[in-house]
Amino acid sequence: MIVHVAIDDGVELPIRTNGQDWTVSWHRPPTAPTGTAHGAAGVCVIENGEIVLISNNDSDWDLPAGRTEGDETWEQTLRREMLEEARRDGENTKSQIVAEAKASAETEFHTRRKKFDEETHDARGELRTEEKRLAKREDLIDQKLETLHARERMAEAAQQALKERENALAAKDRQLNDLIAQQRSQLMKIANLNEEQAREMLLSRLDKDMERETAQIIQQKLEHARETAEREAREVIVMALQRYAADQTVESTVATVDISSDDVKGRVIGREGRNIRAFEKATGVDVIVDDTPGVVVVSSFDPIRREVARRALNRLIQDGRIHPTRIEELVASTEKDLRKEIIEAGRTTLMEAKLRGVHARLVELLGRLKFRTSYGQNVLQHSMEVAFISQMIAEEFGLNGALARRCGLLHDIGKAVDHEAEGSHPQIGAELLTRYKERPEVIEAAAAHHGDIEAKSIYTPIVAAADAISASRPGARRDTVERYIQRLQKLEEIATTFEGVQQAYAIQAGREVRVIVDAANVDDRLSSKIARDIARRIEDEMEYPGEIKVTLIRETRCTEIAK
Repeated sequence: MIVHVAIDDGVELPIRTNGQDWTVSWHRPPTAPTGTAHGAAGVCVIENGEIVLISNNDSDWDLPAGRTEGDETWEQTLRREMLEEARRDGENTKSQIVAEAKASAETEFHTRRKKFDEETHDARGELRTEEKRLAKREDLIDQKLETLHARERMAEAAQQALKERENALAAKDRQLNDLIAQQRSQLMKIANLNEEQAREMLLSRLDKDMERETAQIIQQKLEHARETAEREAREVIVMALQRYAADQTVESTVATVDISSDDVKGRVIGREGRNIRAFEKATGVDVIVDDTPGVVVVSSFDPIRREVARRALNRLIQDGRIHPTRIEELVASTEKDLRKEIIEAGRTTLMEAKLRGVHARLVELLGRLKFRTSYGQNVLQHSMEVAFISQMIAEEFGLNGALARRCGLLHDIGKAVDHEAEGSHPQIGAELLTRYKERPEVIEAAAAHHGDIEAKSIYTPIVAAADAISASRPGARRDTVERYIQRLQKLEEIATTFEGVQQAYAIQAGREVRVIVDAANVDDRLSSKIARDIARRIEDEMEYPGEIKVTLIRETRCTEIAK
């Protein structure tokens, strides 16, 4: 053991170490210089209870009594003490490190434990939520199972009830069969009929009943088909009319030439009528010069000649040189110009109708229709309307719209030369189209659009419908007053010839006839027959554009006087 002490020279210092009492004294060596301080600090080494070495601050060592410097015991003791002290220091450091490590480990443990607890708390919360959801779902499944079980029980009960009812019905059926057999036997006894005769009588009665029911069903089906067809046809026509809306003006066919004064009339007539005769000879028309002021009338059945004459006369009056030679020159020039205009009109029409491959002669005939009218309706414009309406109707039925348009445009081509050739315009048109190699559908549409021959192509009734639509459109055609009045009178006369008809009125410009019958002599069934017969007779005896509606009115009036 090493003990540090501080004593004075010659002073004894008692110390106690490891439970033992020691007395330490220090004497200044003889060699110490005089005047040295008496107080000093020193170190003593204790080994096995004995002081083995004493040292002062001057590093002088004193050995205890009985010790010599050559003795190694004090060195070993010193080393051992130093090792022990180092070991104790190491153990203290170790203990301190271990303690610090334990404290750090405990802190880390608590930190991680806290984090783990937090994480597990969230997971446990999610697990509890999932458990609750599963529990609810399980409850719902249990409820559904209970509902299914209840339905199964209800179904079983219903099945049992149906089975019981079926058995009851079977029993009643057997009873009814027995009763029917008994009644049949009694009836045969009463009627003196055997089973075969009764069967024949029953079958005959059933046949009559079935015929009546079949007739009713057929009538219902026919009425339904008629209503459906009429509605669908009306929809198709309305759709076509909505898609095609052309401007139309009714052109006047009266060829008149305005003159500035009545003096011009004398110049037109010429000396002894030579000018007017030369003009009529060159143009082939009749020139009417009457007392009507300011007007000279040109009359001809040929619309082209009439137009040539009208234009030539206008040019003569404007030129002022009216004599036979000048008349022939201007008429020839006008004919040439008009022919060019006719061809150009035909080409323009084909371009608007988007048709190709039409013969040049047919192009010229189309242009001639520009100067042809029917009941005041321009035939070329009418043909254009029929062409586009036919196309739209055909497209509604999924047919070839271009072919229908071609059929519609050329259906009245015969009217261009009907004043030059014999026959009706459908017949003339069919011959022209056949001559110039048109398609069979186009030829048939021209020949049969008025019902003159039986139609085989689907495009023929389409063109006929489009022709009727264009012709019957309000304002499209007009008639003279005389023909209009004659047509109305004819309609009323036809209606009044039937027995039971009291009065008949043609209304709506002759497009409807209202017939009043005697209610006492004509019943409902006979009313329908009379209306149908009147319509058939009108179709057979009259010619008219569009259609005429026959409305029969049967009225019953009962009058009583309250007194």
